[in-house]
Amino acid sequence: MTTETNVKIAIRDLSVYYDKKQAVHSLSLDIRAHEILSVIGPANSGITTLLRSLNRLFDLTPGSRTEGDILLDEKSIYGPDVSLTELRRRVGMVFDVPTPLPMSIFDNVAYGPRLKSKKARGSVAETVERSLRMAALWDETKDRLKMPAASLSGGQQQRLCIARVLALEPEVILLDRPCSGLDPISTAKIEDSLTLLKKQFTIVLAPHNVQQAVRVSSRTAFMLSGRLIEEGPSTEVFSDPKDRRTSDYITGRFG
Repeated sequence: MTTETNVKIAIRDLSVYYDKKQAVHSLSLDIRAHEILSVIGPANSGITTLLRSLNRLFDLTPGSRTEGDILLDEKSIYGPDVSLTELRRRVGMVFDVPTPLPMSIFDNVAYGPRLKSKKARGSVAETVERSLRMAALWDETKDRLKMPAASLSGGQQQRLCIARVLALEPEVILLDRPCSGLDPISTAKIEDSLTLLKKQFTIVLAPHNVQQAVRVSSRTAFMLSGRLIEEGPSTEVFSDPKDRRTSDYITGRFG
């Protein structure tokens, strides 16, 4: 756990429960500003639960409860004055299955900014273009923005969902296996986008596979059965893991 001052999110002794089942066990982890942190592990490791806890989407799960704390810019996200709407704008999430809204490509990206404020039409258009460019989708869609978002390929739809989050000007982006089910070309485009986005955002990624974590993340955390086993610079975690369980997982002995 880092002690540097550039910590964007500080997770402190976090435990998460579904009714009586504990999904995350006393986890503490610092997430630095402007990094890509990959969280890896086999199924049922608590990774999705952890990501959904970072912007309190997990609160929507019936029977859920948490212990411990999560600090965003040194302030608890469980504070009495915290606006969940604002928290989820600041910490946006992209899920594994693309979920474009049943409207045009343009309106998908413009939807959030229009709700957020009464921006002038030109300002909204600028936001849409900027967001699509950051998601590496502008060149492929600029001449068909009025077409239904459903007309896009699966990889394009996922990048559209990333653009939709970016349009809300978040500070942190959570990505839960955003490349699962995508072809290698689409996956490569999303990975290229992430590398550029970390200059402006903090990114927490549940990667599609271990190789993706190696390619894009600056640091990696390994979880197993809801527990944080180890974390550190990706180069060290993958070349010289400190825990035998980490080594066994990344070399394919299980998972």
